[in-house]
Amino acid sequence: MATDAIVNSANCRLSEGGGVCGAIHNRAGAKFTKACAKLSRRLGGILTSEAFITGGYNLPARHVIHTLGPVWHEERVDEHARWSAELAACYTNSLAIAEEHKLASIAFPSIGTGAFGWDKKKAAKIAIRAVLNHDARHVEGVFLCCHKDVEEMFMMCSFVTAELQKQDQMRNN
Repeated sequence: MATDAIVNSANCRLSEGGGVCGAIHNRAGAKFTKACAKLSRRLGGILTSEAFITGGYNLPARHVIHTLGPVWHEERVDEHARWSAELAACYTNSLAIAEEHKLASIAFPSIGTGAFGWDKKKAAKIAIRAVLNHDARHVEGVFLCCHKDVEEMFMMCSFVTAELQKQDQMRNN
């Protein structure tokens, strides 16, 4: 998929990890990994929901936008609203970086649904709402990528999109 930027579901040190982060580091190459390490040292790591941009190096995308999603714990009900807001901010902050750099397209992984424990459906609803609420100036294409349960996810995404459109129509009437 050709996009101006892909989003890295990063760890706090912007270092190689597993899942999407590991795949991006492996494909982007050693210079990318060194650039991430340098950025991480300069920043002292990144905080949940922050977003930063680097070059794409050996990737087809010219840029990588790194964001750190919150870790989900089902039993900590009192934290769910805050974590949901932080996950949404991963998308909105990444889109803001894309706008700032006048990028036309961006591809997101399903942030937080791997090692960070988010339910895929819950995370997809948050992602879709964040993207639909984005006031685009330059970004024309947003791709939300899923894994494994693709058919189920796309059906659910279509449902959520239709529901959000209904809500918008009701607000405008």
